[in-house]
Amino acid sequence: MASNTPLSAAQILVVDDEPDLRTLYELTLLREGYRVEAAESVAQALQLLSERQFDVVITDMRLPDGLGMELIRQIKAQQRRERCVVITAYGSAENAVESLKAGAFDYLTKPVDLKQFRAVIASAVQDPTPPAAKANRAASLQSGSGDAALQRLVGESTCMRLVKERIVKVARSMAPVLVTGESGTGKELVANAIHASSHRAGSALVAVNCSAIPESLLEAEFFGAKKGSYTGSTQDRDGFFQAAGGGTLFLDEIGDLPLAMQSKLLRAIQERRIRPIGSPQEEPVDVRIISATHKDLAAEVQAGRFRQDLYYRLNVIEIVIPPLRERREDLPALCEALLRRIAKESGIPVPALSGAVLDQLSRDPLLGNVRELENLLHRAVALSDEDDLQLEPSVRQPLTGESSFMSTEPAPLDDDQITIPSDLQSHLDSQEREILIQALRETGFNRTAAAARLGLSLRQMRYRIARLNIETPPSSEISDEPV
Repeated sequence: MASNTPLSAAQILVVDDEPDLRTLYELTLLREGYRVEAAESVAQALQLLSERQFDVVITDMRLPDGLGMELIRQIKAQQRRERCVVITAYGSAENAVESLKAGAFDYLTKPVDLKQFRAVIASAVQDPTPPAAKANRAASLQSGSGDAALQRLVGESTCMRLVKERIVKVARSMAPVLVTGESGTGKELVANAIHASSHRAGSALVAVNCSAIPESLLEAEFFGAKKGSYTGSTQDRDGFFQAAGGGTLFLDEIGDLPLAMQSKLLRAIQERRIRPIGSPQEEPVDVRIISATHKDLAAEVQAGRFRQDLYYRLNVIEIVIPPLRERREDLPALCEALLRRIAKESGIPVPALSGAVLDQLSRDPLLGNVRELENLLHRAVALSDEDDLQLEPSVRQPLTGESSFMSTEPAPLDDDQITIPSDLQSHLDSQEREILIQALRETGFNRTAAAARLGLSLRQMRYRIARLNIETPPSSEISDEPV
C-alpha cells in the first residue's frame, strides 16, 4: 500500500459498544497490519483521543452515552488529523448524510461487508499529501504553484477564491458533492480539481454525461452486464461504477436522469453495491460520487421530476460556480489563458489582447459564460489578419455603460399583442399536451413516429407522456417500432 503512514505504524481507534463486533473489527484490522485500540463509549473514546493521536477513528453511530457524531465534531473542532469512518444501521441514509456533513471521511452500513470495510479503512489511511503541504495548500494556490487541475480554474475574484478553497476542503473526504452553475461555467473542471486534489487522484475519474445515454442502455452502462444477459452480449462488460473503482464517478447533467434510473442509482450510492445485468448477486463498489447540473434540482424535486431522497443523497456538499457576469474582474486572466491555449493548438504566437477588446468583452452579456468567451476568442483568432486581435461584434446587442446583464429588460409588448396567463406553466403544459395528443393520434399512437414528427427522441416522448399524464392504448407499447 502506498501511504505516508506505514501499515505497521497506522494507528486506528475502534469505538463500538458490542463486544463481538468490536472484536471482529479489531481482528480484521490487526490482520491488515494496523495498530488498534478499542473503546466502548464516547467518554472512553474521548479519553483515548486526549492521550494520543490516531490516523483513523471508526465509530458506531449509537453508543451507550451518546452518538458517534460527537466524536466527529470534537475532532473537527480541534482540527485533529484523524479521519472518521462512521458505522450506521442498514438503510439509515439520513445518519450517513449527517455524518458526512459533520466532517466524516466515509461511512459503512450494518451488516458490514468486511471486504468493503478493509477498502474504506485503507482509503482513509492513505494520504498522498504530506501534512506540511496540506497546511500550505491554500497559499500555494495564490502563489501560482498549486495543483495543475486547480490552476485550470482561472480567476482570483472573491467568488472564485471561495470555490477553490471549498474544493480543497471537500477533496479530503468521501462526501458526495453537487456542482451547480449555468452552462459553460466549468463544472467538469471543478470535478477534475476535486478528484486531482483528493487521495483518489491515482485512480480513475470517469465522467458520464447522463443526458447523452439512451434510456434503454442506462442500466448496462452504469452497472455493467454479464455475458449472455442480452442479445449480442458475448462477454462480461464493466459499467461506469466498475471502471471508476477506487476513484471518482462524475455524473454530469444528473438532472436529466430518468426517474426509474434515479431509483437504481440511489440504491447503488446508499448500499455501495451494484448488480450487473444478468448477475445473480450484487458486488461491492468503491467510488466517490460527484454530480453536476445546470438545473435547479430543488425545483425539479418540487415538480416531481427528481427524487427527493436522491437529491439529499447527492447534495451533501454543494459547490456553486458563479456565472461569468458576476466575476468580470477575471476576464483579463481568462482571456490570456484561453488565448495561450488557442495559440498552442493552432501553432501560432499568442495574439495581443488590447484594452479595446477587453472593454468590448466586458460589455457583452456572455450568456454562455466561459464556453462562449472561448468561442468568441477562437473566432477572433481565426479571422484576425494582424497581430492585434480584432473581436467581431456579438450576435446579441452588448450591454452599454454601467448597465449589467441582470438589469436588461425585454422590449415592451403592445396590450393587444398577447394575453398573459395567470399560471404560465399550466398554460404551457396544456398546449404541449394538446400537441402531443394530436401527434399521437395522427400516427396511430406510435410513439417513435410521433416523436420523430415533433423532433424529439423516443425517450423524450415517453417522458413527456408520463409527465403530462397522457393515456395511451396498451397496444402502443408494442407499436413503438419505427414505421
